[in-house]
Parts: sequence; C-alpha cells; structure tokens
Amino acid sequence: MIDLRRLQVLRVLRAEGTVTATARALHLTPSAVSQQLRLLSKEVGSELLRPEGRRVQLTPAAHILLAHADVIATEWEQTRADLAAHAAGAVGLVRVAGFATSFGSLLAPAAARLRDSHPRLEVQLRETDIDDSLRLLLAEQADLAVLPVAGAPPLDDPRFDQRVLLDDPQDVVVSADHPFAERDSVRLAETAHETWIAPHHDQFQLIEVACAAAGFAPRVAHRAAEWNSVLVMVAHGLGICLLPRLATTSPDHRVVRIPLRDKPVPSRSVLTCVRGGSRGQPAIAAVLRALEDVVRDRRGASGRG
Repeated sequence: MIDLRRLQVLRVLRAEGTVTATARALHLTPSAVSQQLRLLSKEVGSELLRPEGRRVQLTPAAHILLAHADVIATEWEQTRADLAAHAAGAVGLVRVAGFATSFGSLLAPAAARLRDSHPRLEVQLRETDIDDSLRLLLAEQADLAVLPVAGAPPLDDPRFDQRVLLDDPQDVVVSADHPFAERDSVRLAETAHETWIAPHHDQFQLIEVACAAAGFAPRVAHRAAEWNSVLVMVAHGLGICLLPRLATTSPDHRVVRIPLRDKPVPSRSVLTCVRGGSRGQPAIAAVLRALEDVVRDRRGASGRG
C-alpha cells in the first residue's frame, strides 16, 4: 500500500525543486520530508531521488510515479467531494487565495454573501500572487484560487481544474486635468505619445501586448508594484496607465478612467482554480457559486448603468 500523504510530498517536491522549499510549503522539517520520501521509495520499490550537489534530482521512476500520482490525487479529491455531499453539504472551512484587485469586487462580496447564506461555512481569504496561489493549492494550504491570467499553469495541467470566471476589460486612467479626461472613450493608438507608468509584471505584459497591437511601444517613465502608487502618480500627471475594470478608484485618487473603443478591447481572463477533482466538494462549490453570483450582479449593474 502507498501512503497518499507521501505521494503528496513527492508532488510538492516536483513543484518546489528542493527538500528545504518542500518542507517550508508543507510546514514540515526537511528531515521529515526526507524521511517521507525514503519511506515512499521503499513502498514502491524504486529509487525516487538522486543527489545532485545540494539539490536532488527526480529519477525516471519518480516521473512515472508522478504521472500516476496526479490521476490518483484527482480521484481522491472527487471521492472527498462525493463523501462530503453525502454527509453534510456545504459546511467547514474553505481557504481562498486571490490577487489584490479581486478582493473589493469579487472575493469580499462573495464571502459576505456566504456568511449570511451558509452560516456553517467558514471562508478565509488570503492575498497572494499567482505562483504562491498555486503552491498553496498544491500543498493543500488553500482550496480555491482566483487567478488574473490564463496559461500559468497551462489549462490542461492535470494537477488543477481551471475555468474562466469573467473577462476583465481595461480602461485608460489619466489625471483629472488631462486632455483625455473629458472624453467618453479613446482609442489606444491615441496614447502612443503619452508617458506611461508601468504597474506590476503581469499587468505590464498585458499593456505591452495591447500597445503593440495598436502599433506602438509604451514609453515608460515610472514603475510601481501597487495600484495605489500607480494611481497617485497618474493623479499628479506623471503618466497614464491601463487599469483593469476590477480595480477600484476613489475620489481621493483624483483620476479619470476612460473606456477604450478598440475592437477587441484589451482584457484579461480571471480564472477560478482548484485541485483536480475538488470542484464538486460542497463547500468549494458553494464558494464558486457565490463568486458567479457576484459576477452576474456586476454585469447586471453594468447593463443598468
């Protein structure tokens, strides 16, 4: 018999690359991780690791085992979903990881709905970046992640079940005294001679692709990791930026967001991501339905506006 917990240690090692990082992800000691892997090696009757300096290399046998481990993990998650549905329904703890701009428009409203509609369900929210969200899912430290882009990891990665929750269009954001501020809409090509502020890496990649499609490369003068910093610089006339519709502004920011009339409008996909086989677990399914309801209400409010 193979201990599924030891298989999970091997799966996390593949993702993390080192025993030390694996121990940190699983909240274990490095010696405990090494012991679990040694026991797993005995259980399958094959060497799974080969020392390589201070690191370890997965053997061919380990890669064969991992291919089956992903299938086994998905089946186990589905089994847990069926048992949970049979036993108690949507109760217990669901840990949700999300990116910063998903909180005000998606995660917090969904958690508030569930607090009222599912009092036996506890939802814990945690702000993370994409890589950390995936690590938390794989290490079973999170149950659901909301991710701002597609393709990381690939949609056919057997470890995860990823589905599009919504498309998040981009607006141009300028200072209140900018010549564009009185416009109802602009074309992205009209911003070719503007000074740009580069936000965090993933968002700036989207901006570069969108600007290239419009026929120019953005001339960047400033960079910032947080949206508040970007908006403060925009408000002071230091540059412009593309702002996702999910990212909120306040009167204190003294900026104006202007819709783009390009076809198609630059946009990013927002995904829900869970471990393979776990989407049907009642507690996780309840959170997913709440997120979908929030998205539906946002679309309705936009249509009425």
